[in-house]
Amino acid sequence: MASTATTTASDGPRAHHDPLGERVLISAMAVNPLVVMDRSQLVAAAARVLIRGLLEPERLGRRVAGLGKDLWEIAVGRSQRAPDAGDRRFADPAFRDHAFYRRVMQAYLAWRQALHQLVDDVELDPKSRERGRFALTLLTEALAPTNTLVGNPAALKRAFETGGASLWSGLRHFWTDLTEHGGLPSQVDERPFLVGANLGATPGQVVFRNEVLELIQYRPATPAVRERPILMIPPQINKYYVLDLAPGRSLIEHTVQQGFQVFAVSWRNVTPAQREWGLGTYVQALKEASDAVRAITGSPRLNVGAACAGGITTAVFLGHLAALGDDRVASATFLVTVLDTAIPSLVGLFLSEKTIASSIRRSRKQGVLSGAALARAFSLLRPNDLVWNYWVNNYLLGADPPAFDVLYWNDDATNLPATLHAEFLALFVENALCKPGALEVLDTPIDLSQVRADVYGVGALGDHITPWEACFRTPQLFAGDKTFVASNSGHIQSIVSPPSNLKARYFTSDVSGLDPQTWLAGAEEHKGTWWTHWTRWLHARSGADRPAPVELGSVAHPPLMAAPGRYVHQSIR
Repeated sequence: MASTATTTASDGPRAHHDPLGERVLISAMAVNPLVVMDRSQLVAAAARVLIRGLLEPERLGRRVAGLGKDLWEIAVGRSQRAPDAGDRRFADPAFRDHAFYRRVMQAYLAWRQALHQLVDDVELDPKSRERGRFALTLLTEALAPTNTLVGNPAALKRAFETGGASLWSGLRHFWTDLTEHGGLPSQVDERPFLVGANLGATPGQVVFRNEVLELIQYRPATPAVRERPILMIPPQINKYYVLDLAPGRSLIEHTVQQGFQVFAVSWRNVTPAQREWGLGTYVQALKEASDAVRAITGSPRLNVGAACAGGITTAVFLGHLAALGDDRVASATFLVTVLDTAIPSLVGLFLSEKTIASSIRRSRKQGVLSGAALARAFSLLRPNDLVWNYWVNNYLLGADPPAFDVLYWNDDATNLPATLHAEFLALFVENALCKPGALEVLDTPIDLSQVRADVYGVGALGDHITPWEACFRTPQLFAGDKTFVASNSGHIQSIVSPPSNLKARYFTSDVSGLDPQTWLAGAEEHKGTWWTHWTRWLHARSGADRPAPVELGSVAHPPLMAAPGRYVHQSIR
């Protein structure tokens, strides 16, 4: 799970637009951030395309001739070539009005398109083709003229207007990022944010702690609360407060305000000392946390809600309980969670025994898959938005990065234990959650078809990390009642979707027996956020009203400290 804060809400599922940039983005979706391709693999992928082109001179010749014609028309001023709609790199009027910059832009777009078309022309197997496309995308986006001072008229204007001060500021930003951020440009100005003050700020208490997690109970905001509590389970690869981002933008705050008893897990940020922690470790920790929730509330059953990789862990937890005949979980909500990795997508094209083995060796050697490595992998998914956009802003324009809460959360990275990393990869490759008994955890076979909890799934139509078509499949793996909604936004925006977001839309339909596209074609569009739809669904599964507790915790589980607790402040830096 990672930030996609630059993504904007789409116009709806029925709009279709497929310029080169979007095709490259779809290819970039294929990169599994848990399998980081090293430089040699990227170079080899690009070289394979180019060598294949040399071995097919007729096709290469046609492409070179076409590029030559395009460049001639550009040189004599007859080209009508323009950037894709929404390509903000060339928004400066100079690229339209100034002959030199217009030609520079058009020449770049021409050879960029020719190179990517070469990937389609030559004879390659699908895996090599998509690897090559991704590697060449990194190359072409890095070589955009706007990434240089001379090729960026907006940066030159700013340098002139500030008497060179912007360049000096850019050099300071560059040095800071080189020495403190692993060489990648900073995506956020961290100064305005403080976890526990304006992030993760919903009032509550830590009421249980073990080696793996802290359990936060939130203070009720209504005189009466629903009898059955809900436990929120975040991904291990990010900190929990994406669910409690900021006042007015917090799913946890909203859920509390709707009259629910809300608890949340805050995972420990692991070090190499926890390298052996795997799915069994995390499932056992969730059992202990849910025991504490039931003891504190007096409710024998609870609801759970999970996001992204936290949803994978939660599914295994539910399968383990089902194998024991334990029905403590009445309903489960899965936010942007993929459990069936056989859903047709490009993801598998970037996996091989070599890349998987290399990634596992690296994390086992280090003891963890580092949060910094995860951040770099996610940034490569969208190089323009997540790397070069900030390169231009921070270094060429000399501006501070934006102060945006989602970006701060995204930058507040966590590590993944080496064992859990390997187990996640095995789940992906073997698709074990769709094969009853293929996975065993804590000496129990995992069979999701035996889980009778009602399930609510959320997918995001603009998601480049967990495609909504794959999320659509998640509720159908369980035996209980199934509900699915599709948000019109991206991966993180689908979670951070408060009622104040006037662009928010969501789609609902009966999921039974339908494929994703058929479901979407017949879905009903609703204005507003899926939060309101979900809380109505959750109310029906949360029992009767009862007076809200005056004090948090219980005699057996007294408050340990105020939310957001201790673990959330653990840093990898």
